[in-house]
Amino acid sequence: MRPSEALDALRPAVREAAARHRTANPRVFGSTLHGRDRDGSDLDLLVDALPGATLFDLGALQDELQALLGVPVDVRTPGDLPVSFRGQVLAQARPV
Repeated sequence: MRPSEALDALRPAVREAAARHRTANPRVFGSTLHGRDRDGSDLDLLVDALPGATLFDLGALQDELQALLGVPVDVRTPGDLPVSFRGQVLAQARPV
């Protein structure tokens, strides 16, 4: 299944999972956003870590979303993105 298809079917559940793991503002970027995702592609998800969030929260979110969606998921915060393309991703990312 393409990540875009999985996301379309389960958007509310993705937002709920993000909130449970001390993150907010989940946004899609990368191939899924641009309609270039394929079977086997990953879902690139950008989130804002809330106060008190740890790497364990981000990892747990990633694990939960992979199980929920049945596709590979890459969870990032803006600070995780390389400076060379951070601005472009932040400008293009769209809310889940």
